[in-house]
Amino acid sequence: MRLLIRRPQWLVGLGLVVGAVSFVAAPGRAGILDALWTAPTTNTDGSPLTDLASYRVYYGASSAPCPGAFFFQVASSTPSPPPNQTVTFRLTGVSAGTLYNVSVTAVDTSGNESVCSTLASAIARIDFGVSPTGTVNFGAVNLGGFVDRVFAVSNTGGGTVSGTVSTSAPFSIVSGSPFSLVGLGATQTVTVRFIPITSATATVNLNASADGDTVSRILTGTGIALDTTPPIVAITSPTSGSTYSTSNPLLALGGTASDNVGVTQVAWANSMGGSGTTSGTTSWTTSRIVLRLGTNVLTATASDAAGNIATAGLTVTLTPFTFTDDPLMAQNTVIRALHITELRAAIDTVRVAHGMAMFAWTDPALTPGSIPVSVIHLIELRRALDEAYQAAGRMTPAYTDPNLVAGVTGIKAIHLNELRTTVRALE
Repeated sequence: MRLLIRRPQWLVGLGLVVGAVSFVAAPGRAGILDALWTAPTTNTDGSPLTDLASYRVYYGASSAPCPGAFFFQVASSTPSPPPNQTVTFRLTGVSAGTLYNVSVTAVDTSGNESVCSTLASAIARIDFGVSPTGTVNFGAVNLGGFVDRVFAVSNTGGGTVSGTVSTSAPFSIVSGSPFSLVGLGATQTVTVRFIPITSATATVNLNASADGDTVSRILTGTGIALDTTPPIVAITSPTSGSTYSTSNPLLALGGTASDNVGVTQVAWANSMGGSGTTSGTTSWTTSRIVLRLGTNVLTATASDAAGNIATAGLTVTLTPFTFTDDPLMAQNTVIRALHITELRAAIDTVRVAHGMAMFAWTDPALTPGSIPVSVIHLIELRRALDEAYQAAGRMTPAYTDPNLVAGVTGIKAIHLNELRTTVRALE
């Protein structure tokens, strides 16, 4: 394009092309525009151009930004441009997402300026991004401690983007600043550290700056005084005392816990083996703790978020198996549901003691007078006990009437006496 200026006059072949690249920024974000034009070579009288000093790149959202108050001064690389020399310049600090009009003038060494080139238009975009977006919460941190969070600065516009990342106390940049991102998609991680110095919530800005633009993120974190107070924990069930005796191999344990800040977990452990976590914290329970014959020292441990703990203990004695009507007398003792139920509990105890699950019994709730004792109950007792013997690596017992037939074989005292003897042998 021909642009005329006064004293002296020279021809400016100025073809302007405006491109745009992008990057992610906060609301009110800054952006860029890439402008491209061809340098002039002759004056309007046809003589060679020998005193080109600079260009003025005018920009604005108005339809005619040139001439105007907003422009960039761009020095010419030579006072006598060769033919078809391309000049490029990146406009920074413009508002991303806004449509801009751009026009260029040429200025000689005497300060004379040409007329404005034909307008070119493009939407300003951004050339670097910072993630994550939005407010980043570092959470609650004990005084004297710290928490790190990682951000990523990325090149979203191509070329080389160089800049710095900064913030203010009690936050600091651990690594990643300054940055230089070469090529579209290049990324550099930035580690930010929160070191609270007071028991309060701090909110500051994280600022990433490049190409004259700044992208900000909000950082927040709360300092808390170090908690050195341990929780309080108590066992209240099956007793609030220090000892307990039972013949049931499965025990339900329950109690309470409290803390000046808050209980995070209550766990239990058995000195004879086994451990786990309870359901609940301030009021907690756990069921089906497996006891071993003899003395079981149960410990409940309450923890808080600072790592403080407190314990409570209960000594539980699992007594040897005892059976009603022991021994059962042939033709004198009536076989009752209670006899079957007691054997089931004893067999389940030795099964659990040898790493097995309790047996899935038919008619699990034998009710006297409503569910009659049948041969299937006896068959299951033998099967469940045999499996426990196999798990213990021992030979399975020999039984009277080994081939039990439902509806044919009746349950005798000797059948149950044999089971009582063999289950005691695995105690």
